[in-house]
Amino acid sequence: MIKPALATALTTLFALTGTANAQAVFPATLTGHAQLPGSTFVAAPAGAPEHYNVSGRFTAQEGRAEQLYTTVQATGLALPFPSQPLQGFSGIRSLGDDRFLVLTDNGFGSKANSSDVILMFNIIKPDWDTGRVAIEKTVRLSDPNRRVPFPIMNEATPGRFLTGADFDIESIQPVGDNYWIGDEFGPWIIQVDSEGEVLQVLATDPNGTPLRSPDNAFALTPNPGAPLAEDVVVFRSGGYEGMALSEDQTTLYPLLEKPIWDSTANAPETINGTPVLRMFELDTDTGEWGDTTRYYPLESADHAIGDFNLIGGTRGLIIERDGRQGDPREAWAENPAEFKRIYLIDLERKDEQGVLEKIAYIDLMDIQDPEGLAPRGTIDGTFNFPFVTIENVDRVDERTIVVANDNNYPFSIGRQQGQADDNELILLDVEDFLNAQ
Repeated sequence: MIKPALATALTTLFALTGTANAQAVFPATLTGHAQLPGSTFVAAPAGAPEHYNVSGRFTAQEGRAEQLYTTVQATGLALPFPSQPLQGFSGIRSLGDDRFLVLTDNGFGSKANSSDVILMFNIIKPDWDTGRVAIEKTVRLSDPNRRVPFPIMNEATPGRFLTGADFDIESIQPVGDNYWIGDEFGPWIIQVDSEGEVLQVLATDPNGTPLRSPDNAFALTPNPGAPLAEDVVVFRSGGYEGMALSEDQTTLYPLLEKPIWDSTANAPETINGTPVLRMFELDTDTGEWGDTTRYYPLESADHAIGDFNLIGGTRGLIIERDGRQGDPREAWAENPAEFKRIYLIDLERKDEQGVLEKIAYIDLMDIQDPEGLAPRGTIDGTFNFPFVTIENVDRVDERTIVVANDNNYPFSIGRQQGQADDNELILLDVEDFLNAQ
């Protein structure tokens, strides 16, 4: 989920125009569109405290709101809600047969306001003919065996369900009967079983060097005027937004959303003047970090990545986006979307410093819709995806990819003026792009 203040801070800290490498742009054609309404809710799981029959109490600027529908948003919607929102897909994997594993974001965007949201992932099945999305299965995360190394929100409750105050889950990979999940608060890597019960939680310490964000439970918060703790180098909302998996399921590739802080330069990390994101390796058999670190080059310092999946061998797809929202072809958006791309990379195509080559890209602001499949967003045969956070991409077959937004319900307004965004899923025919060399 987007945290606009950080994007502004990064831009202020260092404004760079982007990489010098030229990449080929390829066309994309819309072949399917489906959407799950933003106002889609699920009941709290059996065994959860009654407290979780309501969510969004802490989304007001100050204090809490127990009375339903008292905290009104710009979208006209109001919180708290009388159940749990399913909103905010922040990771996706294609399971075949038009079924997808999707991860729900931490709740309402921050550690402070999401303690009454129980973390979950879902298996969904879009009907591309009707545009509807069916929810086949919902799995909640819990820690009954006390594997989480710090006190959780439900520490003393029987169910020990995990909440958006414990983790900010942003990426997911199925491995055998279990799942690996990337988090932003630690940043942590979490392994859960098929029922969502935590098996282990791994700290980020490649090469024995801890990397922590300000939301890490073990981060030492400095007193006013004191220097930043040495290992707090990951920006808030800068953890594992993407995490790919090798074909043999033995290696995870967690990718940070934003550059880490370079204390030597006193600025976010760059290589040869280009802002870069760190990509690590993690062994799924041993839980040990690998020795190799790769770097994904951003086109601009205020960009972020949205998702990362491998699509065959060492080739992968990475979403890179700006922090804007709204269709620039319409007059209502104050800060309309400009940069929403999906890049093709290859883990083996990197320079001597480990910086990955961007082979090609598609522009999500310029999608062809000759058959008029999209119910909204198509003008003169061109469809776009103008959401602030686009956090889902995976290959469906040899010519098709699926893309989806994180709708940040009920805050983001990217598709239609004054209306909270829905969860939109699209299929794109990008055969030439997938075969780019």
